[in-house]
Amino acid sequence: MDKVVTRKPVEPDPGQSRYAAVAEALRQRIVNGEWPPGTGMPSETSLASDHGVALGTLRQALTLLSKQGLIERRHGKGTFVRSGLAGAPMLRFFRFGAGDGEVPESRILTRKAAVASPDVARRLGVARGEPVLRLQRLRSLAGQPRLLEDIWLPLPVFDALVDVPLADIGNLLYPFFEATCGVAVARATDEIGFAMLSAAQAKALDLQAGHPCAVVTRQAYDLAGRCVELRITHGDAFAFHYSVTIT
Repeated sequence: MDKVVTRKPVEPDPGQSRYAAVAEALRQRIVNGEWPPGTGMPSETSLASDHGVALGTLRQALTLLSKQGLIERRHGKGTFVRSGLAGAPMLRFFRFGAGDGEVPESRILTRKAAVASPDVARRLGVARGEPVLRLQRLRSLAGQPRLLEDIWLPLPVFDALVDVPLADIGNLLYPFFEATCGVAVARATDEIGFAMLSAAQAKALDLQAGHPCAVVTRQAYDLAGRCVELRITHGDAFAFHYSVTIT
């Protein structure tokens, strides 16, 4: 027989609406792992009763969480915690001929523990000098190097990656993060800029030093809104392509 958990009715903080307080209570239950990414949540009636609020208030709370990208409501099926991102492919910013649509082969070139520089610390939301794991990854299509990535991950969140065999790290990092470290990437933001390749970057990409490159800086976040990855990707600027529809 399932254990019945009795919760105190939600009491909002001063100036906070009741539905926002319920949304925060549900968020904490999700973040604490009560409902893992991709799983269904209890019925609206059950959740409303559980938190001591009216059904309308509960639905407002779910709407807020849906707008924040934490859950999704499927008509006729119920409410589900959003699954973690599978890849959010960097290749959408580039066109490499016959490589379009492929998942690039990936190889970790270097892996080392380091201390967070001021910029890395700021972007990851950790203190300057905190330990991080730095990966450099080369991504190739049809045997040709196309993208060079520098990736910073906070420790001890990613301690499990420190000693894992590099050959076990697949072509897609986010499913591997979730399976190995229990970190589900819920969303990411990408910034695009342009620069010139250094000699070392150009050598890895089989290009000339000083070749123009597109630079994509990504910050990825978990369900709790914590930044769990900083990734800087370099690729041939002449292959850069991005389109957007404005309505």
